Amino acid sequence: MASVSGEEDHFSSGSQTPLRPDAFAMSAEEKVHDIAYHFRSIMHTLGLDLSDDSLKDTPMRVAKMYVRELFSGLDPVNKPAISLFNNSYGYGQLLLEKNIPFVSQCEHHFVPIRGKAHVAYFAGDKVIGLSKLNRIVDYFARRPQVQERLTVQIGQELQQALSTEDVAVIIDAEHMCVSMRGIRQDGCSTVSSFYGGRFNNASVKNELLLQLK
Repeated sequence: MASVSGEEDHFSSGSQTPLRPDAFAMSAEEKVHDIAYHFRSIMHTLGLDLSDDSLKDTPMRVAKMYVRELFSGLDPVNKPAISLFNNSYGYGQLLLEKNIPFVSQCEHHFVPIRGKAHVAYFAGDKVIGLSKLNRIVDYFARRPQVQERLTVQIGQELQQALSTEDVAVIIDAEHMCVSMRGIRQDGCSTVSSFYGGRFNNASVKNELLLQLK
């Protein structure tokens, strides 16, 4: 995997999302109520008036958003089912889906990472439904992430689902931890890549990159 980091503290500790053994001991609803309680405390510490009509329901709104939307990819129950189809056409060339949009959250500052993923593979006996590629990207994006890990997780998941090493993933994303805080510069993007199997061949890799232009 090759990557270009967007910040000096932007690193990955491994391909698996770091979860505690008891990560799913609480139900989703219990997590919502617990997060709401703690977020109310954060707002109170910031000096906000939680009796105000505009703010009083914010802790619960944030908690529901975290559990049911932004971080729903932490729960394996939300992992998309993979639909495979017989490669009845005998197509054996490169298949590429470009510009899959995603929004994730930087695990260092909990602010958005927005970008596009490009996913490619060589079809064997089976091909995957195109929408499933989007769903896989979305599933792994919906958790606290670093871009390098996200790239590897998508690539490894597709290798397993398709029973082939011939998978490539390229992600181009903007990190709000660069534009919203710290250096506060817009327009910077981070590119990361995962190349497996035939995509490590220079001519195949060049074919892929040519199609992405």
